[in-house]
Amino acid sequence: MSIEVASRPTLLAPAAPAAPLQTRTKPRRHVLDLDDFSVQEVEAVLQTTAAMKDVLQRPIKKVPTLRGKTLVTLFYESSTRTRVAFELAAKALGADTVSVAAQSSSVTKGESLIDTIRTLQALGADFVVMRHHQAGAPYVVAEELSASVINAGDGWHAHPTQALLDLFTIRERLGRIDGLRVAIIGDILHSRVARSNLWGLGLMGANVVLCGPPTLLPASDFCDGLPWTFERTYRLDEAIEGADVIMLLRMQLERQSGGLFPSLREYVRTYALTEERLARAKPGVVIMHPGPMNEGVEIDPRVARSTQSVIETQVTNGVAVRMALLYLLSGLPA
Repeated sequence: MSIEVASRPTLLAPAAPAAPLQTRTKPRRHVLDLDDFSVQEVEAVLQTTAAMKDVLQRPIKKVPTLRGKTLVTLFYESSTRTRVAFELAAKALGADTVSVAAQSSSVTKGESLIDTIRTLQALGADFVVMRHHQAGAPYVVAEELSASVINAGDGWHAHPTQALLDLFTIRERLGRIDGLRVAIIGDILHSRVARSNLWGLGLMGANVVLCGPPTLLPASDFCDGLPWTFERTYRLDEAIEGADVIMLLRMQLERQSGGLFPSLREYVRTYALTEERLARAKPGVVIMHPGPMNEGVEIDPRVARSTQSVIETQVTNGVAVRMALLYLLSGLPA
């Protein structure tokens, strides 16, 4: 895989439209978002993920590929799926892992982000997987570390590894991404998952429709900055009509200032995906959710556990995708 170091002077501004379509020639050190990925890079990740999933299906789910390497997870926000998936991925490849939670680190004593990462560098970290409440924080860390930095979620901004596992899951289930109609429904405005998926799905040729209350759809200036067009609607039935994939997002109440919709009851009445509403989508539609789910709010429990749901498969694939990224960032031959 050939990928170069991401460099963005304005952390929240999308990259130039032509950039993702170019073939990269320098080895990538960091994964900060998908807006600097080429089609070839995404393909390399997806193909390597398939090989890593084969490893995870063996009786002994380990290979010594990254023996002697150390991965540090540095999380300033709570996480279950992402943090554990990275730790399992590293261990499956033979690497050592260290988990740092801000609540139990020297951050509580006033240590700055820069001082924390310099400490990790001095301790010999080869990979730093970082989640931070502030958009752009992983970019600052990447400027300071010689280790590879992987963004595990920064504020509202990006969650690239979630988008990559979503791409892999879609193609694994449906055989392709190009030309599919993908409806992303819910709190789009505050969702880093939605932002990274817009880049990934658009890059790989999907037709994306965003749906949610008007107050929770992204502003037009952000939408206009993307190099691909997509639909926006606040009518759920319109969004899922003929959809191949429905990706549901939870209400991120912790990121909202309040007053963006009347009540959860009203949201459920208008936007919850029920079996009745699901009938408008294509037969065999794939149901996705990055988790954690609020069952009974954005998704009916029967839909979440239906044969069309790949929500648990997404979690499993998350380990394989992170294994693939660690392998490819290590610079080992493909």
